[in-house]
Amino acid sequence: MDDFGIYIIITKPVLSYTTIAEKCVSNGIKMVQLREKNITDKELVKIGKDIRGITKGTGTSFVVNDRPDIAAICDADYLHLGQDDISVEDARKIAGDMKIGLSTHSIEQAQEALKKNPAYIGFGPVYPTTAKANPDKPVGTDQLNQVLGFSKVPVVAIGGIFPENIQSVINAGARNIAMVRYFMQTDEFEKRLEFLNELLNKQK
Repeated sequence: MDDFGIYIIITKPVLSYTTIAEKCVSNGIKMVQLREKNITDKELVKIGKDIRGITKGTGTSFVVNDRPDIAAICDADYLHLGQDDISVEDARKIAGDMKIGLSTHSIEQAQEALKKNPAYIGFGPVYPTTAKANPDKPVGTDQLNQVLGFSKVPVVAIGGIFPENIQSVINAGARNIAMVRYFMQTDEFEKRLEFLNELLNKQK
């Protein structure tokens, strides 16, 4: 099971989409997801193709959130589906054999998701979060530790994670971490990448 470390989710960024993609590639980030729910399909396709153009042929995989059609159009490496999105089976009719990641928000959801053979699962929110309009109930680090114990695929810890509480997430066993607001609401993106990379590398 290969961990990928920092999982970048691009949503309402302070910096441009292409700048973030370029910095992710140059810093060896393995996973970059485009998650924008309030822009037109035309804009989404343009941004997706721009990011794909930057990540193609590099060690950085491009993930499209929610939309198998956009993922297919942009030739993404992965599609990411949430609990309220279309089923894996239906997504496959559009995205073919593209790798799929699944969001989970409880032990039960994680167990169910793993039966579908995803490439990875997201688990959270670990802590309370405002990054989503209708956030799920926080799962905490104990449940995160349980899921890490039984999952045979990488688990991405997500939700309400900041420098002040990240050590608890790492102590629970997480090696794949998404910090949405921390990375999106700053113009010091690269500096923050370096900080978290250093922190995760210490655990190896």
